[in-house]
Amino acid sequence: MTDTSADLPNQKRHLREKLRFRRRHFAANLDEFTRFAAFRAPPAPLADLLGRQAMIGAYAAWGDEPDILPMLGGYAGDGKIALPHHTDRIDTMGFRRWAPADPLVKGPWGTPQPADDGESAVPTLILCPLVGFDRQGGRIGHGGGHYDRWFAAHAHVLRIGIGWSVQEVDAMPLEPTDMPLDAVLTEQEFIVTGDRL
Repeated sequence: MTDTSADLPNQKRHLREKLRFRRRHFAANLDEFTRFAAFRAPPAPLADLLGRQAMIGAYAAWGDEPDILPMLGGYAGDGKIALPHHTDRIDTMGFRRWAPADPLVKGPWGTPQPADDGESAVPTLILCPLVGFDRQGGRIGHGGGHYDRWFAAHAHVLRIGIGWSVQEVDAMPLEPTDMPLDAVLTEQEFIVTGDRL
């Protein structure tokens, strides 16, 4: 019998490449209306969830990731938004409060993040970017494991992935350290994948 678990990192690497290409091509070919309308207002079930949170973890889009910050403008004005922050490449990911007037700086990978002097925060719900997802809550990220480690340390926090519909696969190859999502939001639908919502 072949041990397929040893091949999982390789499977995930190939899947990442395929899904990044798919995402890049899809985002580059979006029509103007879809680009403008996508992720501008949360669907009712998500809006209800967001309204009940003390602190919402989000992200500043990088490359062809969906831009969700316009959708969260009202919550940011209430001081309820925090974005990921890294001090360096080996640092554990944390979150810092963010408001639209606050500048974003380049993090260790060139991704936008709050400045180092921003106030630390612990979200009660995370809207996280992804490279791929399935309808069972499987998520594949960029490969650094930062979100999975944060999720493992804060297991009570609700986890909602954000991606384009073309990033969906039938089944994600998962390792024991991969933390499942509770839901996924795409430009087309809000998919509940777990039983915590």
